[in-house]
Amino acid sequence: MQLGRVVGTATSTIKHASFQGERLLIVQLEGVEGKPDGEPVLAFDRMGAARGDVVLVTNDGMTLQEQLGRNTPGRWSVMGLPDR
Repeated sequence: MQLGRVVGTATSTIKHASFQGERLLIVQLEGVEGKPDGEPVLAFDRMGAARGDVVLVTNDGMTLQEQLGRNTPGRWSVMGLPDR
């Protein structure tokens, strides 16, 4: 698990069937002192995070499959919204 900041949302007209009806966020992972850690990632969101929110994300694909109730090639998902 890692902290990240929501920098936007993703919209597509053509997508994998398991992405249908899911909210996708672009999240910039953060390292020490909130500095960017690598390239932004695409994360499934069922927590209702908004642009600028700090989120707790995981890249455990099995956890995502359990959340969705189906197989998916997706990797990242929002697991929580830390207290401000």
